[in-house]
Amino acid sequence: MTKELSKKVIDIKPSGIRKFFDLVSETKDVISLGVGEPDFDTPWHIRDEGIFSLEKGKTFYTSNKGLTALREAISDYIKKSINVSYNPDDEIMVTVGGSEAIDLALRAVINEGDEVIIPQPSYVSYEPCAILADAKPVIVNLKEENDFKLTKEQLKNAITKKTKVLILPYPNNPTGAVMERKDLEEIKDIIIENDLYVISDEIYSELSYKSKHTSIVELDGMKERTVLINGFSKSYAMTGWRLGYALADKKLIEQMNKIHQYAIMCAPTNSQYAAIEALKNGYGDIEIMRNSYNQRRRFLMNAFKEMKLECFEPFGAFYVFPSIKEFNMTSEEFAQKFLEEEKVAAIPGSAFGEAGEYHLRISYAYSLDNLKIAMERLKNFIERLRS
Repeated sequence: MTKELSKKVIDIKPSGIRKFFDLVSETKDVISLGVGEPDFDTPWHIRDEGIFSLEKGKTFYTSNKGLTALREAISDYIKKSINVSYNPDDEIMVTVGGSEAIDLALRAVINEGDEVIIPQPSYVSYEPCAILADAKPVIVNLKEENDFKLTKEQLKNAITKKTKVLILPYPNNPTGAVMERKDLEEIKDIIIENDLYVISDEIYSELSYKSKHTSIVELDGMKERTVLINGFSKSYAMTGWRLGYALADKKLIEQMNKIHQYAIMCAPTNSQYAAIEALKNGYGDIEIMRNSYNQRRRFLMNAFKEMKLECFEPFGAFYVFPSIKEFNMTSEEFAQKFLEEEKVAAIPGSAFGEAGEYHLRISYAYSLDNLKIAMERLKNFIERLRS
């Protein structure tokens, strides 16, 4: 073949997370604190429902938007959680993970040249998904002194006549930052005045430790302009089931579903049956996991304090984002040296955008025993660097 491949795709940088894990795979006996995946098994009653659906031969395509019973369960869950009503018939669709929902939302909204505001550090797929949708990503570098929250001044300064979408990534991966109701109220009027769409990625909504999660759709005037994205991977330890969902205005869901039906058809059927059980009877599982993560979070923050390693205190998700600026190394250099010398894997902050440089993302979705060993090794490592 002599014809060139897609320049748009060629120009997209590979994931900094995957690049680092190529190094990890070549190193023996590593304690990995890099993957954002719960260390819990999917609760048995949820797995059992998935198994039962297979035993009953429920292996056929579902509606493109997902099983009616699942969409009804999602509607009930959202109503109970944030007191906002969504019609399960035309305002909810089930997707292959939250990542597909992000992609669908951007492609359904964007026209070539539209601008998408992306606060960073944040999940690695937002920027490439915007580019693939023919948008121009406009990066807002979040600041640690602002607790990694998006401020109204930053939002105002990023908006142009071409701005169409704001991605709101809270609770945040990788920082663990949250935006509370007062923080969202400060940016709401700017969003409405500039007639922006919001894609609110709330996949970590159940993992909030300081106060109950607030969704921007709870604020007046925001439901109709927001795509609320959530899923089952983090809350119910269902990463491999690949199931998420999107909630939005009927007209927008219709366009998102159009893309979905041609590209995917429907989300995995047995996963959908399992998800119904998760939503109906899984709150106790969430509470157990959240309490365990919170214990680990507090352990890590105390360990950093004893090491005199600066770290913003996270109140959401299951990540900490300590600063390594004092060591005069890039985050990639630090992570690689830490891996080589101490056999502990963490992700360079730069993988999540320029604003993540001089930080390290450490996931605490791992056992307390492994975290204790890893922190002892980190202590030894930074003592050598300081000496």
